[in-house]
Amino acid sequence: MVEVTVTPQSSLADRPVQIRVRGLSPSQLVTLRAWLKDEQGECFQSRAFFRADGAGEVDPGLHAALGGSYTGVWPMGLFWFLQPDTLFRRLVKRDVAGSPFRVRLEVFDGICLGMDPREPLLGSCEAERWYVGPGVQRVPIREGRVRGALFLPP
Repeated sequence: MVEVTVTPQSSLADRPVQIRVRGLSPSQLVTLRAWLKDEQGECFQSRAFFRADGAGEVDPGLHAALGGSYTGVWPMGLFWFLQPDTLFRRLVKRDVAGSPFRVRLEVFDGICLGMDPREPLLGSCEAERWYVGPGVQRVPIREGRVRGALFLPP
């Protein structure tokens, strides 16, 4: 059975996480895909192709992506290279304090380029990416023509 994990599962958006896939066959070629829907329902996704090591594991922090949205060793590449399905859209978080982005991580056998529901999904998990830590207070700022927000630590 293939297991996909993100550690920690819930974290601030600027904090690194560790992604691991276990339970693969040695040297198995797989596609790791990350995707999320923003607050307007727009889908953003990235993918990278990996070859499992001798123990049947993939760790993007140790193993180089062979292709996809990026190549090389990028521990956070699946998060950094998220691209919109619709051109000219930007990934923007408006409700920074109320809810996280929920990023779905999936692993597929072989090289998967599309989103065909018939593709053999081997495993998946979900990561929460928060933009405001617990207890942080958001104070709106309106002074003349200046608009903004002040974030105060707990």
